[in-house]
Amino acid sequence: MLVNSQEARHVLVGQSPRARQVLRLVEKMGNCRWPALLLGETGTGKEVVAREIHGRSLEGPFVIIDCSSMVGPLMESELFGHVKGAFTGAASSKPGLLDAANGGTAFFDEIGELPLDLQAKLLRVLQEKEFRPLGSLTTRRSDFRIIAATNRDLTKEVERGTFRRDLFFRLNVINIRLSPLRERKEDIPAMINLFLSRSGGNHTLTAEVMEVLLSYDWPGNVRELENCIQHMVAVNSGPLLHVADLPSALQNHLIRKKSQYLMAAVGSGGPSAEMLAPGAAEAPEMPAMRSFPGVIPLMELEQRAIMNALDYTKGDRAVAAHLLGIGRTTLYRKLKEYKLAG
Repeated sequence: MLVNSQEARHVLVGQSPRARQVLRLVEKMGNCRWPALLLGETGTGKEVVAREIHGRSLEGPFVIIDCSSMVGPLMESELFGHVKGAFTGAASSKPGLLDAANGGTAFFDEIGELPLDLQAKLLRVLQEKEFRPLGSLTTRRSDFRIIAATNRDLTKEVERGTFRRDLFFRLNVINIRLSPLRERKEDIPAMINLFLSRSGGNHTLTAEVMEVLLSYDWPGNVRELENCIQHMVAVNSGPLLHVADLPSALQNHLIRKKSQYLMAAVGSGGPSAEMLAPGAAEAPEMPAMRSFPGVIPLMELEQRAIMNALDYTKGDRAVAAHLLGIGRTTLYRKLKEYKLAG
């Protein structure tokens, strides 16, 4: 995954096969000016990859054109510019974003949001290297490299008729698919180290925090991971970052994990003979009580949960107590009370 460093350079973070493949493609594209299409979910770093491609091949401007933020009749003016009096409120002439990209790169972010009429006009610009500002009778030239990005499946958009087929083929000369973070979790530790280094402090994570970060699916991808690290650094005054410093989305994820462990513990069989006290072949006897179909006594549920937590953590009482939501002292007392050896 390519991310910005503090010096506005771009560095490869992570050595997963997907990350290395992205870097290889970026290096190859540094020697040409072919159009590129970047595909991936929101937050996977499409703009950062576009900047890296631009930085390796061109010295001109890098102009971001956010197609999702341009709405209404002013969209054409933003792209192509306008002359004085072209529409109500046009008190003076104004150059467009394509003018600004001359000699450099025009990065069309979320190009799938571009209306069909502007798709047709953009196609002509790419073919002829010229366009006409809004309200003008003369054409202007602009020679730029186009890099487009989208989180949509443009093939399906073409089939639906919401994206022009000819424009799709014009853009899809080289395409780079950026994988979501959940599919390359081996890159997460390296990214965390980079984001921590940017914080300016000597921060580190506890092993438990790292386990939580690795188990989370990161729907917001790299952007969400960076925001998470920034949040933890901001709320913690010390160098060691704990579970309590995690943002709410990760806290909720941890609660769900604990619930799953406890449900698994309750739903499994009774404690194994190996986990019982020495010399005990069975679970300790409990006071006689009436049995009802489908009802398990609380004492038995508690024993099951404790033994399964210890089994899951391979006997680590501190982690088991955390998963159970009780203190270590309470866990020790219950082990003694039930004559269980954890």
